[in-house]
Amino acid sequence: MPSLSPLTAVATTFAPRLAEFAFEPGFVAAVDQHVAALRERIGAAGPDLVPGPPDGEALSDYALGFLDALAETGWEEPVGHDFAVCRLTAVCWLVRRYGLLGDHGPLDVRERDAEPGPGRGGDRDPDPDAG
Repeated sequence: MPSLSPLTAVATTFAPRLAEFAFEPGFVAAVDQHVAALRERIGAAGPDLVPGPPDGEALSDYALGFLDALAETGWEEPVGHDFAVCRLTAVCWLVRRYGLLGDHGPLDVRERDAEPGPGRGGDRDPDPDAG
């Protein structure tokens, strides 16, 4: 059985954390900051300073390195929201928002959440489906 790609592993593991946005405004704010940091780190810029979609390969490489570093330290996912949970949830959100797993992922990542982003409007990406 082939191992999961880093993005698939993160999306599968951290997708349930996205439901916490409904009742954890501090978590929403933290994940929003991590999304911004990830976009800056992997160069997900769009025209006119509008955030663009991340490069799937670059995000996957980042996730792989981050997961490897966590494994080396013996990190275990806590009940709360530490730095790693926020960062991995941000990766999951980006994967879901931009459909980076396509039709081959374990999640319906193309289905949009009711809210436009983790910052409840703070993510100003143009909706590619809007006419």
